[in-house]
Amino acid sequence: MFDEIEFEKIKRLPKYVFAAVDELKMAERRAGEDVIDFSMGNPDGPTPQHIIDKLVESVQKPRTHGYSVSKGIYKLRQAICGWYLRRFGVELDPDTEVVASMGSKEGYVNLVQAIINPGDVAMVPDPCYPIHSQAFILAGGNVHRFKLVFRDDFTLDEDAFFRNIEKAIRESSPKPKYLVVNFPNNPTTVTVELSFYEKLVALARKERFYIISDIAYAEITFDGYRAPSILQVPGAKDVAIESYTLSKTYNMAGWRVGFLAGNPKLVGALMRIKSWLDYGMFTPIQVASTIALNESQECVGEIRDTYQRRRDVLVKSFANAGWEMQQPKASMFVWARIPEPFRERGSLEFSKMLLKEAKIAVSPGIGFGTYGDEYVRIALIENEERIRQAARNVRKFLRSHGCG
Repeated sequence: MFDEIEFEKIKRLPKYVFAAVDELKMAERRAGEDVIDFSMGNPDGPTPQHIIDKLVESVQKPRTHGYSVSKGIYKLRQAICGWYLRRFGVELDPDTEVVASMGSKEGYVNLVQAIINPGDVAMVPDPCYPIHSQAFILAGGNVHRFKLVFRDDFTLDEDAFFRNIEKAIRESSPKPKYLVVNFPNNPTTVTVELSFYEKLVALARKERFYIISDIAYAEITFDGYRAPSILQVPGAKDVAIESYTLSKTYNMAGWRVGFLAGNPKLVGALMRIKSWLDYGMFTPIQVASTIALNESQECVGEIRDTYQRRRDVLVKSFANAGWEMQQPKASMFVWARIPEPFRERGSLEFSKMLLKEAKIAVSPGIGFGTYGDEYVRIALIENEERIRQAARNVRKFLRSHGCG
């Protein structure tokens, strides 16, 4: 009998809890049930037409069908620099401080693969987007997770954040080399101001660790809030790299276009490992992406307004149904605390109940970390009428359990 070989790296990965909800969701649909799906942050709107038109134009040219450039074509890297300058007032060198990637997730994972030595420690807030922590596990590193503390208005409790970092620096062995931040945050929607990054950069320079910042939702903001970039802080390029994606801003999730920018050493490490792993995105996709970044941003405002309307309808209609939740000021999610009578069940069991009884799919908070178990994440990917229908289903669900 063959003695099976163990895959130690894969064994270090936790069970993917979202799979349980996905399987149940598919079973309900196979049974003919109408499931209202808020479970995945997958934009439901079309990519703006002018971006599609440029893709079609470029794909008609035979010379665009060969191998591309792993770090991104020069025009795209220029467009990224132009976007940063217009949006944040940050100047970047397209040759040494910017690299395009096949979505920000691919870029982030390959960056971690390039810079982590076995046993290195990274500090990651909890809850977090799962790959923010698991990329380090896959690369052979270790993760020091700490609770992400926030206020009722989903602003970060900075005092608690810095206390947790300083505690990790004192207690971790070896000393942490990296810190991951993600604001506006997925899943919690938590936001920060530029002053937070100023303090963070100062601490990183003092304690000698790198910051990996994810601003995937920087353009999905509401009520006058504008998300900052860590690269706006003088000296940030010495210690920080930042990732971004076109997925949410331009409804281009399936196109897989992202980029990382900032510290030349980190950017160079990503460029080098990518040169071994891939030949870059299909050139017409890169060409069309330059149009997304360079031309009118009116479409971004329209996409943002769509999410804001959905947020407003969801928070109001669910409250009227008996499920109170706080209103976020950024991202395409609502981080909703589980109604009190169901809280002890935990987020996975509550999510299953909601799916079976109310035909509503959400993401259980436990999938994002231990400190997310009193919450579920609701993605704003259904239209307003479907959201109102979900609220009616919630009302019936709560009443069937003696609530409301």
